[in-house]
Amino acid sequence: METQGASRATTLENPAATAALAAQLAGIARVGDVLALWGDLGMGKTAFARAFIAARAGEALVVPSPTFTLLQTYDLPNGAVWHFDLYRLASPDDVWELGLEQGLSDAILLVEWPQRLGDLLPADRLDISFMQGDSPEQRRVKLVAAGDWAARLEACHV
Repeated sequence: METQGASRATTLENPAATAALAAQLAGIARVGDVLALWGDLGMGKTAFARAFIAARAGEALVVPSPTFTLLQTYDLPNGAVWHFDLYRLASPDDVWELGLEQGLSDAILLVEWPQRLGDLLPADRLDISFMQGDSPEQRRVKLVAAGDWAARLEACHV
């Protein structure tokens, strides 16, 4: 990760704490935002994305992992959310076929495995890194904000 700006670190004790963080960030996210979700398999990236989408929708939704489809879109009244899982992306240029350019202007983008984008990963973003904590359910999370996200993260109570 190479972003500069505001940063925060926190410990999430369990999946409910992950959902609470996702809901808080969903409340300040705007169309055009990119949230890059970093971490190894099983660290909570998809759980975060599911909770984020449900919070934006204002209701529980079925949110499948886009591991095989690479992208799931959600047209919500308060702005579309596009959930990318780029684990199986063969080349960064393949993301154009998924509509990245349209998503950057028309939606909030949640991007799992953002490193697969290489130089195509926008600099103006919120990086959220998930790491194993001291217990099986606990996660250490680092948030690094650049661009417009920096001021919003500074004002956020994470």
